[in-house]
Amino acid sequence: MSKLSLAFIERLPKTDLHVHLDGSMRISTLIELAKEQGVSLPSDTPEGLHAAMGLGRNTGSLVEYLKAFDLTLQVLQDEESLRRVAYELAADAAAENVRYMEVRYSPMLHTRRKLKLTKVVETVLRGLHDAQAQFGIESNLIVCGIRNISPESSLRMAELVIAYKNRGVVGFDLAGAEYDYPPKDHQDAFALVRQNNINVTIHAGEAYGPASIAQALHVCGAHRIGHGCRLREDGDLLRYVVDHRIPLECCPSSNVQTGAVSSIAEHPLRLYFNLGARVTINTDNRMITDTTVSRELHHIHTHLDFDFGELRQVILNGFKSAFLPYHEKRRFMRAISAELDEFARQIDDPGMDEPSTGSGSVAP
Repeated sequence: MSKLSLAFIERLPKTDLHVHLDGSMRISTLIELAKEQGVSLPSDTPEGLHAAMGLGRNTGSLVEYLKAFDLTLQVLQDEESLRRVAYELAADAAAENVRYMEVRYSPMLHTRRKLKLTKVVETVLRGLHDAQAQFGIESNLIVCGIRNISPESSLRMAELVIAYKNRGVVGFDLAGAEYDYPPKDHQDAFALVRQNNINVTIHAGEAYGPASIAQALHVCGAHRIGHGCRLREDGDLLRYVVDHRIPLECCPSSNVQTGAVSSIAEHPLRLYFNLGARVTINTDNRMITDTTVSRELHHIHTHLDFDFGELRQVILNGFKSAFLPYHEKRRFMRAISAELDEFARQIDDPGMDEPSTGSGSVAP
């Protein structure tokens, strides 16, 4: 199998269904906002801050990995900061030809300066919409409850999701420290969103075993699973996930950095894919993980021997698994399938012209 370059993969159309707003800001923006707001950082240079925050490094646990959010959240407590970070995230994603993105965050974590929850949601949506108008990337929001705060706060976030259904919010998630905080404790929030026919995805099987995944599916009604690294420990549950076409939001580099897997070469997503699971590839946190969707796809190409045909299927899985109406997914699937076929022909005949990306303006 001839190896594909990162530059080639960057040109492919793609999705990012699992990306956290507060973990995906530009490091230069973090420094600028901290200076403007009088927030103390461990360094005022990109290189120094990158090292001090351990960005892209193996932290050994999810709890350690999440500590980087302590800094990013400090500067994301006003409207302009939230709008800017949302806009820049979408611009950066568009620059690597991400066509559709679902950005997740927990609005309750951005109210330290008394911003209303509604304003937090509307401001981020405005930033994403501004980026769509300029770069053509389509984005929606997933609102998160935080499992290690309280079930009551998750219920408030569920109510917020319902208020913004069909207005840019397409799903509800449960994030945060997984160990000792089972999803079943938040049943009221999940019951409310399900009663309102809203999509559910849950972080599960990352820092805790397959029981967390089983609860997410059978108690909380998840339609997708975030990470799912430990699904391989329960073959019967794995078969259920495959048979019921439950998408897995895999984030290879992040999973290594949190200690969920030992290396990308040992990541179970190759097993899942071979068994027929609907595997998708995502960033988790562009800044904290120090990655892009293209890099993650390149990692599985080089470390797990995914050839172009398999990468094509993974990319299509992303569009197929999006929290979008059926007719919108079909629109994406037709267009993206045709584009990927053109890229396949280019691989077979390197002398032919490059296919158009179809993504409009190029982001900075």
